[in-house]
Amino acid sequence: MRYFKLTVAYDGKSYVGWQAQNNGLSVQVTLEQAWLKLTGEKRRITASGRTDSGVHAEAQVCSVRTESSLPSSVFLKGLNAYLPDDIVVIGAEEMPGDFHAIRDALGKTYRYQIQSGPIRNVLARDFWWYVPPHLDVAAMRSGAKFLVGKHDFAAFQTTGSDRLTTVRTVTELRLEYREEPPFQWVQIFISADGFLYNMVRCIAGTLAEVGKGKHPPEWCREVLQSCDRTRSGPTAPPHGLCLISVDYPKTSP
Repeated sequence: MRYFKLTVAYDGKSYVGWQAQNNGLSVQVTLEQAWLKLTGEKRRITASGRTDSGVHAEAQVCSVRTESSLPSSVFLKGLNAYLPDDIVVIGAEEMPGDFHAIRDALGKTYRYQIQSGPIRNVLARDFWWYVPPHLDVAAMRSGAKFLVGKHDFAAFQTTGSDRLTTVRTVTELRLEYREEPPFQWVQIFISADGFLYNMVRCIAGTLAEVGKGKHPPEWCREVLQSCDRTRSGPTAPPHGLCLISVDYPKTSP
C-alpha cells in the first residue's frame, strides 16, 4: 500500500463544499471520480478539513491510499486531465508511512476578502464580499489584536458541527489593504491550530462591523469574553473565504 499527499486548488462556487453530500456535487466526489478514472480504484480521499458551500481553496491538502504503481508525475497530470476547469491538483507526493491529512495537520491559514467603497467592483463578485461604503481598517486591526492567542472562541462559531472544545489558538490575525478609488480592498489573514464551524466568517463579519463604525475595537474583546454567538457580528458570506495553506511537521515531505 502506498500513501499520497495531494494538494488541490478549487473555485468553490459551483460545489456544495468539500464533503460528499446528497444535495449537490462536492469537490470530494469530483476528485474521487477522477481518481477512479485514472487508477480504476474506488478510494476515499480525505481533506485536512471540509470547506463549506461556495468556499474556495488555494492549497487544500488531501490524503489517499493506493495500490497503483503509477509515479507521482502521472498522478498529477492524469488527475488534472479528468478534472473540470475549476479544480486542479497542484501537487502529488508519495509519503512515507501512514500520512493522514487531518491527523497530521498542525494548523491552517485562511484568507477572507472584502471589497468596500461607494460602488461594487462587478468583476470581484465571486471572490470578494462587498461591504459599503468604506471601512476603517485601522479600527479593524485594533479589534483583531484582541482575538490573537489561546481563547474560547464559542462566540465565533455557528451551529452545525459538534466539537469537544471551543478553545483554539490563533497565532496570527492580520489585515492587508489597498486603496484604488473608488474601490477599497481588505484582506484578512488568520492562522490557527484549528477552527470552529464558520469561525473565520464570524470573525470577518465582526471585524466588518468595527470597520463600519458600528462598534469600537474593544467590542471584539467583549464578544470574545461573552462566549455568546448572538453578541458577535454576522456570518460573512462564503465566497470571500479561501483556504490558503495547511501546516504539517517539517519531517513530512
